[in-house]
Amino acid sequence: MGYPKDRRYTKEHEWLEVKGDLATIGITDHAQHELGDVVFVELPKTGAKIETGKSFGTVESVKAVSEIYAPASGEVLEVNGELQNKPETINSDPHGAAWLIKVRLTNAAGISDLMDAAAYEAYIAEKGKETSA
Repeated sequence: MGYPKDRRYTKEHEWLEVKGDLATIGITDHAQHELGDVVFVELPKTGAKIETGKSFGTVESVKAVSEIYAPASGEVLEVNGELQNKPETINSDPHGAAWLIKVRLTNAAGISDLMDAAAYEAYIAEKGKETSA
């Protein structure tokens, strides 16, 4: 799968799409593939503050429970409520309908340090080589 070029990516496999001071956050196709079938998602409430590098929720699959880490700091403006009833959307459309939260950025510092699509694809390819070696 190609990764959308309008996003930035973290080493923890979250993506961030920024438009002005608003950002949409989700997990990558690679992350959902590693997790397996997603059965539950725990997300913050609207108005919550998230902080770069800190956990803001969890994704539970048939294999494991994984933390979701904030790629940027901000205030949660919207939570994808559809995922409460249909968490499996993360498996079918991780870069589209399965966005997790939308935030108003309070600190955009560091966003430019996140990987672009090409760098992220190289990163996961390299990680794949390490685990298969």
